[in-house]
Amino acid sequence: SAKSKPGAFQSFSECKFKQGQLLLKESKRAVNSILVDEDEDEDDVERVSWSGEPVGSISWSVKETASSIRSGSEQSFPKIDTTPSLSKQGSGYSLSSLFKGNLHDLSPEETVRRMQKGRPFSLEKFRSLQDKLLLLDEAVAVYDGNVITAVLIFLKKSLSKEILFRELMARDVALRHYVHYLKEMGEQKLLLMHYKEHLNIKDEGRRRDFLKSCLSLPFSQDDATHVQDHYTLLERQIIIEASDKKADAEIFKKFPRKASILNMPIITTLYYSCFYHYGESEGTFSSPSNIRKTFRISEKQYILTALGARAKLKSWFDVDSLFNTKNWLGYTKKKSPIGFHRVVDILHKNSAPVQVLQEYVNLIDDPDLKLSGALKYKCHDVVINTYRDLKDRQQLIVYREKLERDSPEYRKIQELLNNVQIRWKN
Repeated sequence: SAKSKPGAFQSFSECKFKQGQLLLKESKRAVNSILVDEDEDEDDVERVSWSGEPVGSISWSVKETASSIRSGSEQSFPKIDTTPSLSKQGSGYSLSSLFKGNLHDLSPEETVRRMQKGRPFSLEKFRSLQDKLLLLDEAVAVYDGNVITAVLIFLKKSLSKEILFRELMARDVALRHYVHYLKEMGEQKLLLMHYKEHLNIKDEGRRRDFLKSCLSLPFSQDDATHVQDHYTLLERQIIIEASDKKADAEIFKKFPRKASILNMPIITTLYYSCFYHYGESEGTFSSPSNIRKTFRISEKQYILTALGARAKLKSWFDVDSLFNTKNWLGYTKKKSPIGFHRVVDILHKNSAPVQVLQEYVNLIDDPDLKLSGALKYKCHDVVINTYRDLKDRQQLIVYREKLERDSPEYRKIQELLNNVQIRWKN
């Protein structure tokens, strides 16, 4: 078959084309009436082949759709050919046949039958949403993948994306054809618009089912992972919410829930889990370790979230366990993927006692950060020991005056100042 070029039409034979100039405008108008709106530029007609098929739409075989729907198996979608065909046989009718009959008076059933038989048809008469959906349902009913896709291209052109996706959600066969078409045409952004429709669904069960239906859509790898995580998260939140609503554990009585966990972000869900379900085995959906593993949460993010939750509960033993590690000799030491100065800030915001703060201030590696933290949070022992290590006698004297006389810290500074073995730098 030959290829069409913008502004030129290829003839079936040399002798017949002598009248081509005369027929050109009429043929353009006739073909235009098949799929292209009458008020569009004439150049748009080049998107339609002589057989009346929109370019790249009805190039698949009918058999795949019909057989797979009847058998209930997954449909296969041959690659869409975006090159119009202008074979000499064409669609089996002449240009003059385009003008026979009033195409605007055809019902959806009659229009679909004409599309199946390769006869001229017009879709522009279907203007209301109801008429367009009747046309689509009729196309689906005849199990003709070519016709379904041709109608979908018409709907894509004449309906807003939001309305089209909303209606396709109730039409699984048409949705799969449309998704395949978008994938072939490289229009992935429309898939994301479809996914965002979940924002309009208020009922959590229906929203979960909608997200589940999105799992089979051909998103890019990153987007597919995001959609899968979103579905898994909501499914898990529904289970946790149903259980915790009727839970009578002591922690729910002491700290009543202020809001539902449904539709919360993953980090909020992890915080909730660390607050109400800390210590549960990894086999439970609500356990922090299970959530961390399922959603691939980094160690740093997990520590920050768990620290906030356990510090809020004043559970200092759990805070310690977050940072305790053992070396190969069995000795325990504290290690953190986040700076200990950040740990101290979080502990202070949650009103940690001075003894707890002091322990973590001491773990700050940077001397300047350690001293500023100790001064800020009044960790007297850390301040005194730091000035002692710096051999800074003057700063010890200044700091002593800020303390109560005869307090343990005041006496400690006095003892250091009287120690003749220390070589002060000032």
